[in-house]
Amino acid sequence: MIAGNVLPIRTPEGIEFALPLAGPFSRMLALAIDLAAIAAFNYALQKILGALAIFGQDVAGGLSVVLYFLLTLLYATLAEWFWRGQTIGKRVLGLRVVDARGLRLEPAQVIVRNLLRFLDALPLFYLVGGAACVLNRYHQRLGDLVAGTVVIRTPQIAAPDIDKLLPRKYNSLAESRHLAARLRQKVTPELARIGLEALLRRDRLDPAARLAVFADLAARFRAMVPYPIEVTEQLADEQYVRDVVAIVYHSSAGSFAPASKSAGPER
Repeated sequence: MIAGNVLPIRTPEGIEFALPLAGPFSRMLALAIDLAAIAAFNYALQKILGALAIFGQDVAGGLSVVLYFLLTLLYATLAEWFWRGQTIGKRVLGLRVVDARGLRLEPAQVIVRNLLRFLDALPLFYLVGGAACVLNRYHQRLGDLVAGTVVIRTPQIAAPDIDKLLPRKYNSLAESRHLAARLRQKVTPELARIGLEALLRRDRLDPAARLAVFADLAARFRAMVPYPIEVTEQLADEQYVRDVVAIVYHSSAGSFAPASKSAGPER
């Protein structure tokens, strides 16, 4: 059993891994940064809409309240969707929203957790959400509990020696540089970590489970970035996963590091 301040996840094939959870303090720091960003956006917006004051202070004041509400909601929702679970504050502190079951984060989850943000903010200074984070085993606020999400830390992963995991001199997927670059962009840190864990533990799985694990992972990677059939037709699923993991963790500078996830969401 995985211990500590983590979210343990076990796949049906028997692979167990853990996502390090963000604590209440780091989440509040990220929130403070996000509120500062929202305030800056709102200030710029009010300057732009200052001309509406000619229609009366009541109209301008009412519109300001509505726009601030929409800005607060849209900022977090759009940022977490297009930045794959991150806002400005979360990016600064290395945090990310993920599905609590280890699955892909869905748009509905992002929307629900942010709609309930206003309930978490009650009565003042996010007291309800903060109390929920402190008391909940996985540090989930109410929005997380309803949406089925958690906030995790995304520390740098130690450089894996891919050649020792599955020795091979030639990586045919890496030869298509533009497709390899898209893989680094598309594959999330969580899925890359699962692929790495599968390679590390492949010898502990029974043959049927091993085939199922790598067939599923290879299918996910193939769907993200389709390669020409002549490049992949001779690759077994396990080798395909190995080559993708090597590409994702191997930066152009020659060191291993997870790729940056500033691109748009997976489709």
